[in-house]
Amino acid sequence: MLGAGVAWGIYSLRGKGAGNPTAVTAGNFLRAVPLAAALSAAMSAHASIDCAGFWYATGSGAVASGIGYAIWYAALPGLKAGNAATVQLSVPVIATLGAVAFLGESATIRIVLASLAILGGIALVVVGRGTQHDTRA
Repeated sequence: MLGAGVAWGIYSLRGKGAGNPTAVTAGNFLRAVPLAAALSAAMSAHASIDCAGFWYATGSGAVASGIGYAIWYAALPGLKAGNAATVQLSVPVIATLGAVAFLGESATIRIVLASLAILGGIALVVVGRGTQHDTRA
């Protein structure tokens, strides 16, 4: 997870200056296809593939992630790097809300409290940065 977090941070910072977020995201996805295809072929002996699973994976990977990245890239130029990193921590809460709304997952007290803790922490950081004053003479 640490490696994924660092990679996402680098990806976001490099993408902050990207011109067209949709084109950049599409290009990144296309460049990832050969590696994904090679890994899929290498693991095919251990795979169980069905039609529904294929389309769910395609929809989740290509459509939902692609749209998510495009929206993120579009919002990124308006955020400072520190705020962008902090706001990015809301992704698990957003994914959980999607699971409850679209997949019928239960909104347990544990999920609600964890989501409130995450969003509260984000609010503390973002609001705290906005209220800091330079106390140097």
